[in-house]
Amino acid sequence: MRVRSPRKGEIPGVVEQILGHGKLKVRCNDKNVRLCRIPGKMKKRIWIREGDVVLVKPWDFQSDEKADIIWRYTRTEANYLERRGFLKI
Repeated sequence: MRVRSPRKGEIPGVVEQILGHGKLKVRCNDKNVRLCRIPGKMKKRIWIREGDVVLVKPWDFQSDEKADIIWRYTRTEANYLERRGFLKI
């Protein structure tokens, strides 16, 4: 099984709350809660729910507060990441 692992500058996290208009609150691996947005190319293709494991890329400015969601993991992939030590939540 091929699972997309976090690359440089990317942080895994768990969706805490859905705020509407493509925005979510995500608790990241580095203990920050960020306001994340779903980019337009993902908005219609991938549905994200509370409790999903996602990969976020913090913005260059306000990096502790805001980020973009770049990937959503399935349950199986999330379990794999947890076993490998990428996900510590």
